Amino acid sequence: MNFDPRFSGRKFTSVGTRPIRPDGVDKVTGRARYGADFNMAGQLVGRVLRSPHAHARIVKIDTSKAEKLAGVKAVITAADLPDLTNGDAAMYDVLDNCMARTKALYDGHAVAAVAAVDARTARQALKLIEVEYELLPHVTDVDEAAKHSAPLINDAIFTEGLEEKPVKPSNVTKRSQFGHGDVHQGFGHADFIVERSFKTEQTHQGYIEPHACVANFSSDGTADLWVCTQGHFVYRQHCAQLLGMEASKLRVTSSEIGGGFGGKTHVWAEPVALALSRKAGRPVKLVMTRDEVFRASGPTSATSIDVKIGARKDGTITAAEATLRYSCGPYAGSWAEIGAMTAFACYKLDNVKTVGYEVLVNRPKTAAYRAPSAPMAAFAVESAVDELAKMIGMDPVDFRIRNAAQEGTRSSYGPVYGPIGIGPTLEAVKSHPHMKAPLGKNQGRGMACGFWFNFGGQTCTDLNIGMDGSVSLAVGTVDVGGSRASLSLVAAEELGIAYEQVKAIVADTSSLGYNDMTDGSRGTFSSSMATISAARNAIKILRERAAQMWDIAVDDVVWEKGHAIAKGEKHGNLGKLSLKEIAVESGKTGGPIAGHSELVADGAGVSFATHICDIEVDPETGATRVLRYTVVQDAGKAVHPTYVEGQYQGGAAQGIGWALNEEYIYGKDGRLQNPGFLDYRIPVCSDLPMIDTQILEIPNPNHPYGVRGVGETSIVPPLAAIANAVSNAAGVRMTHIPMSPPRILAAIEAEREWSK
Repeated sequence: MNFDPRFSGRKFTSVGTRPIRPDGVDKVTGRARYGADFNMAGQLVGRVLRSPHAHARIVKIDTSKAEKLAGVKAVITAADLPDLTNGDAAMYDVLDNCMARTKALYDGHAVAAVAAVDARTARQALKLIEVEYELLPHVTDVDEAAKHSAPLINDAIFTEGLEEKPVKPSNVTKRSQFGHGDVHQGFGHADFIVERSFKTEQTHQGYIEPHACVANFSSDGTADLWVCTQGHFVYRQHCAQLLGMEASKLRVTSSEIGGGFGGKTHVWAEPVALALSRKAGRPVKLVMTRDEVFRASGPTSATSIDVKIGARKDGTITAAEATLRYSCGPYAGSWAEIGAMTAFACYKLDNVKTVGYEVLVNRPKTAAYRAPSAPMAAFAVESAVDELAKMIGMDPVDFRIRNAAQEGTRSSYGPVYGPIGIGPTLEAVKSHPHMKAPLGKNQGRGMACGFWFNFGGQTCTDLNIGMDGSVSLAVGTVDVGGSRASLSLVAAEELGIAYEQVKAIVADTSSLGYNDMTDGSRGTFSSSMATISAARNAIKILRERAAQMWDIAVDDVVWEKGHAIAKGEKHGNLGKLSLKEIAVESGKTGGPIAGHSELVADGAGVSFATHICDIEVDPETGATRVLRYTVVQDAGKAVHPTYVEGQYQGGAAQGIGWALNEEYIYGKDGRLQNPGFLDYRIPVCSDLPMIDTQILEIPNPNHPYGVRGVGETSIVPPLAAIANAVSNAAGVRMTHIPMSPPRILAAIEAEREWSK
């Protein structure tokens, strides 16, 4: 059955309501099973030995003493995970990150692992492994690493994207460029120009649940993996490739997930657990400690960004330019490329140029964090935009409205926009009561815009109708933000039945066709599209069964509000058949009734948001207090408005922590000094105000219900909105994130000295 994904403009009965979440009771009563809650008979405890050095050559590893310890069933090193990547550089980096081969590239890099009968024995075994290191010079700062004089992390890396092929290796792995027009000419037409440099420090996603898995390798070459992940199909592909397995022989089941935010899109310990299980011949459970999560799993990039923007007296931007340097950890990435694409995406610009540089550093391999790379770019650009508006003498909202992108605008990264929400969010902010509320002494207000692409991708869904009229919906996108409730609403909407009749589950990799990773805000967008398609396929069968029961042509049967109806005067005496009535008779009319869908969900629809923030700054200590925060964002169509509001609020809360407190702190020895929530401070309830939200709905033309992804855009504006608020409150432009009290105080004191 051909599926038409175009927006239909229909009226909704179920979609847009706020039913109770189906997983809520299990989670608050402790019945829900997360990564570390699964156990198997005879399982062993896995532990990983990690490098205490930021950069070191591994001269020798002696595991003999550990292997002889009573209770130890397996010890592995890189030799037990041979290179089977067939020249795939990206997969080789994944392999090397899971278990160091010739060099330890950061503090916390895995060098060996053990499986033992209990945790005490496993810890003892790690102490018996002898590793001889040759210490090498290290570099952890993105600007220092980009210098020609910096210690080389990988002498096989030559910068890609340059006009001339380099002859010397470098820590800069790639140069990316986007834009159009002539920025040099554009700056020549500017009456005002702002040019500044900005820095952001590395942050962690802050998920509460550590990485955890149970691996069971069977003697017949098949294996099972229970794991907390954002994409169990991708984990299957990666683990199978690294262990030399056929993907079909590895079944991966995703547990409930205690937060991911992009941090659980990469494999870290899972291939190690599988290798231990294969060697030991028994199941192996491996749970990272909090220290390991910080030292050895993926944080964001640290960045260094230069921005230059020019405008005429009337407030029209004539040119915009940015150079962005993003750290990748010790492996190549595309983080600066994404930052360069998103930097000026909110604006209609005739002359724009962005250049991104990916930079290797001796820190953990960088991973996604909710709209990866965009918050840092927005911080730099939106700070400069605010400063430019002030220089011209325009209200910052009006300045942005004048230059906002709109339908038909050629984006700064290439594509031409369709219907978009940046203008409506700005108009909503301009008229919002928050913008008119009075401010007190040492208080400042800031606002900023943000953009995210959103993704779709490969998606597969099964919809099965039980004989009692219940509907089981099997999806392959992991529920990281309430998608089971949203998808149940979508199925109920299409079938015309009550939400309570639908139960959504996340199927394992052997029960359903391939699904891409739940990232890029694709979960509800792509799986709702597949659910609509599957439901419509099921409705086709329901109509056929009803026609058979009535002994009439199927073309004379329509489906309305959960019932088959015989149309036409000649069938006026037939009444109607409910879904349940048809399902009850399914055994006599052809067997089970189900709908299936596999598709590539294109046209995800870009997303925009505008945030407002009020901050109070203590000029004597630099301490800050967030007084009020408002999020305005386009959702396309809010399937479950409560979940949408929660996504908005969650992104804002994480952005507040990132802007004011959170950062990885490395010592001169290259070791992480704050690997835990005691010293790496995420916001608690007392740090946050009630976060107000306003949902706008500008339909996505490429989805039947108009849905856009909402989970990531909300973290893009906060860094800039808060920086603008702090700058206005403190009377000095803040250019370094996080704006911790010492940094704010130093900026205030420097401004006082300069003013003398």
